[in-house]
Amino acid sequence: MAKYQFRVEIAPQFLPEQSAPSQGIYSFAYTITITNTGEVPAQLISRHWIITDATGQIEQVKGLGVVGHQPLLKPRESFQYSSGCRLRTPSGTMHGSYFFVAEDGERFDSEVPMFVLDDGTRRVLH
Repeated sequence: MAKYQFRVEIAPQFLPEQSAPSQGIYSFAYTITITNTGEVPAQLISRHWIITDATGQIEQVKGLGVVGHQPLLKPRESFQYSSGCRLRTPSGTMHGSYFFVAEDGERFDSEVPMFVLDDGTRRVLH
C-alpha cells in the first residue's frame, strides 16, 4: 500500500430541469467519493478542475476545499460531496486534482480521472 494515496469515484448526471439548450445552457451535477487508501491521514486543502466542452473550450477552476469543506481523512475513511457545473454544449469532460497535506507534513496531489458530462441525447454526426 502506498503511504499517500486516494481513490476518487465520480457519478455525473445531467440536470434537464436546470438546463436551457436553446440558450446554450447545459447543467450537470456530480457526486464524488474520496477515499484515503494510503497509510497516513491527510487533509484535502484545495481542488483544481479542467472542464472542457464539446467545442474544445477549456475552463479551469481552482479553489480551497470542496463545497466549503477541507476534510481530514484517516486511512480507509471517505468523504462524499455533490457539486455541479454548466457547459455551453450538451457534452464535455472534467478532470483535475486535489491537493493534500498529510499529518506528517508531506504535501501531494491526487489526480481526479477524466469523466464525461453528457445530456444523454443521441446526436447524428454528418
